[in-house]
Amino acid sequence: MGMKTFCKATLLAVVSICALGGAAAAAPACSNTAAGFEQWVEGFKVEAQGQGISRSVLDRAFANVHYNVPTIRADRGQKSFKLSFDEFMKKRGGAAIISRGKSMKRANAEMFANIERRFGVPAGPLIAIWGMETGFGNYMGNEHTLSAVSTLAFDCRRSDYFRDQLYSALKLVADGDLDVNSRGAAHGEIGQTQFLPKNVTLYGVDGDGDRHIDLIHSRADAMYSTANFLKGHGWQAGQGYQPGEPNFTAMGGWNAATVYQQALAYIGKEIDKP
Repeated sequence: MGMKTFCKATLLAVVSICALGGAAAAAPACSNTAAGFEQWVEGFKVEAQGQGISRSVLDRAFANVHYNVPTIRADRGQKSFKLSFDEFMKKRGGAAIISRGKSMKRANAEMFANIERRFGVPAGPLIAIWGMETGFGNYMGNEHTLSAVSTLAFDCRRSDYFRDQLYSALKLVADGDLDVNSRGAAHGEIGQTQFLPKNVTLYGVDGDGDRHIDLIHSRADAMYSTANFLKGHGWQAGQGYQPGEPNFTAMGGWNAATVYQQALAYIGKEIDKP
């Protein structure tokens, strides 16, 4: 090869490597509209592959991903947490959750006893979360989970937070713990107690022993994981969980809204009454 040809070939190689490196390193831009979403997805896939996620997982995960308008609408319209306690309880059906929750406690007594022995969390607050979030698994949402999380990762309001959630969702896909067609709540929450993907990776527990964490179909997985979440946020076995008591702050990790925490404490107390 002549020197001129060698130099030309080397220059082309360097340019190619730099172009690829730049594409992988550049963080895809966010947006407050749907414009550019498809291009963002392709850029994110390049970035994610550079982080060690296989192309096959990425292709499967993003095969049906779309910009999810209902997710953005829900993200911009969260108003119920501004209600008073009485208004919030009425809106969320607090009395019905207490009534049904007592029955659920009796019907699953052995499971809840095992959970309390392992994590120190009694049935009441777990059932309160279960009832409040999905009506005991009756309605877990109808939004395509990977689309919801991808949309919020692309959206500028909380892009860094949801990019982290998207990487966690991809890990769940890779591990076989999240179906690429799964549907859930508008922000990408998963299962009977509505875990965000990263919380599944951090606190998910295989409660039924099938070697998978399935918060959608497995009641045991959902309840064990929720107890583990509360323990991970400072829950102390044997301590109270009403306002001013040690475990009330642990429930703040579940939802930062004071009225939501108050509702969980009240509903849980009523369910736990002998």
